[in-house]
Formats: sequence, structure tokens, C-alpha cells
Amino acid sequence: MRRILIMLSLIAMISVSLAACAGRGAERDDAAQSGTEDDEIVRIYFIPKNLGNPYFQALSSGFYDAISELGEEHFEYIYTGPETAEATSQSTYVRAAVEAKADAIFIAANSNDALNDVFDEARAAGVRVYSINQDIPGSEAHRDAAIMPVNFDTVGAAQLKLMAEQIDYEGRFAILSATADAPDQNFWIASMQAELANNPAYARMELVALVYGDDQAEKSAAEMEALLAEYPDLKGVIAPTTIGIAAACRVVQSAGAAGRVKVTGLGLPSEMAEFVKAGVCESFQLWNPPYEGYIGAYMVWAEANGVFSPDPGAKFSAGKLGEYTVLPNGQILTLEMPMQYDASNIDMYAVLF
Repeated sequence: MRRILIMLSLIAMISVSLAACAGRGAERDDAAQSGTEDDEIVRIYFIPKNLGNPYFQALSSGFYDAISELGEEHFEYIYTGPETAEATSQSTYVRAAVEAKADAIFIAANSNDALNDVFDEARAAGVRVYSINQDIPGSEAHRDAAIMPVNFDTVGAAQLKLMAEQIDYEGRFAILSATADAPDQNFWIASMQAELANNPAYARMELVALVYGDDQAEKSAAEMEALLAEYPDLKGVIAPTTIGIAAACRVVQSAGAAGRVKVTGLGLPSEMAEFVKAGVCESFQLWNPPYEGYIGAYMVWAEANGVFSPDPGAKFSAGKLGEYTVLPNGQILTLEMPMQYDASNIDMYAVLF
């Protein structure tokens, strides 16, 4: 039986024992000798923004879940990507997937348009390109479809409302984002800014700073420390990135500012549980990252079996999650609204992702 192949960067592979590596190689050889043809294997590549990011590891687990249900012998799954989240850092990995004759590439792009040419090259070679966890606004013609974790039109407003509730709709707050080019975060931030400008409910709130932690824990922490130093009257921070919100909470906790400076945003329950229980974060939001990978694997399986093509209006079954439909804009919505996590449910979800 051909097992799932996991290809990480060279740095990540240092942590894998030589025995385990040899074992995977042997499994691939055994499968080839048993007569399994390459064209019978569905090859899926998942390229996250950067490796070492717990969020994308959680998303990746959804691919494993679906592949386990569908039969590991039918798949070759490769999780690979750059160490850092620069705009063009994923190009090499997309081209490598094409050379390896991937059937589908799922990618959380680090830029709206920096990868358009390489996406076009992949699709010209017959490889499906699916944006996952986000879309690439303005460049949708360069991908086949996009699996969205939630209806992104709802996220920015939901994040701002949660912040407002925690600071009683009054005071100065900041946003600690991922990278300056991150399509998803930029879309949500634009929604927040529009709400601030047009919704009288937020008339007494002031956005004083927008900073970027580049989805790196140390840089995010440094940016949070700078915010506390520059704005002593700061009442809250929205961090719409899992690395950023955890880093912000650590800084606020270390500074003894818990309760005085509210921290919310998008986080992983497993990483945020300690901060919720310590009173550093009252509540935060997210969706269900494993669902995205799970849906992606089932979608590619349906396509491989000739019962699905990523066209608007097309439907496919995603196992235990039910039926999904490609929207007119090429998106597939995992959920309509972000989920909220707080002391009432954090333990239940923290054990899942």
C-alpha cells in the first residue's frame, strides 16, 4: 500500500529520523514493485504561507483525515513550502509540484498577484491550482477555485464588533496583522476600516496603528511591545492572524496589562486556551481549519473520478461534512460566519486544533 508522502523543507526534515525516512522510501518502492501505476495515484500538494505555522499544520490534518477515509493507497500527499512568508517565496514549490506531475496544488498565497505567472504555468501543464484558506482578490482568473474557511465578507466586521464589545465601544485600539501583502488580512482590515468610517456605532473608537508581525512570533511580539510603549492609553489590539494573537497575548501578560489591554483576533484554540483561562483574552474567533483540507481532498477525489469539475454551480460530496457548491465567484465556503471561542467552549476545541 502506498502511504502518504510528506515532503517538508530540508530544515524541517532534520527533525525526522533517518530510520523513518528510509521507511517511507521503502514504502514507495514496494508500491511501485506491486504494479501500482503512477497515473492511478492522486497527487496533492499543499503549500502553506510558511512552514512551522501551527495553523497550517491544523489545516493539513484535514487532508490526512479525508485521505484516510478514502484510502491512502490512492493518494500521494505532499506538504511543503517556504520557511518565511515573502510574496514570491512559494514560486519554487509550485514549479516543483508541476515537475512532480501533481494533480492539484492547494496554496495559501503570500500575495494577491506575485504568483500569477507561475500559477498560469502550472495550469497550462494540466495542474489544477486551488487557493485555500483565502482567495487572491483581483487575480481569481489565475486559479481554478478557492476553498474559503468562512465567508470572508463577514470576518472583518465580526472582528471589529468583538473588539468593540470588549472595550465598550470606546477608546484607542491597534491592529497587529501578518505581512503587508497578505491578501486575507488586508481584505479584513479594509472591511474594519470601512465599518469604522461608516458605522456610527464605532464613532468613539479610534484605530491608532496598523503594524505587521510578518507571521513570525518574535517580530509580532516586538511590534506588540512597541504598541504598548507608544500608546500607553491603548485599550485593545486585534490580531487577525494566529501567530500574531498568541504573541500579543504573551506580551500583554508579561507586561501585566491583562484586562487593561484587550486582545482579540483569530487564533487556534489549542494555543489560546492558556490565555483565555488566565484572563488575558476574553474571546477570539476562527473557523475550523481541518475542515478546509478535508473538503479539498474530497473535491480532488471527486474530480479524479470524473464526477466534478471546478465550475460555478458544480457540486461535490465531502464525506461527513456533506455537499458543497462552487459559487459564481469560484469560491467554496466552508462556513458562513467565524466561530467564537471563550471560556465556555475553549477546552472542547483546544483538543481538536
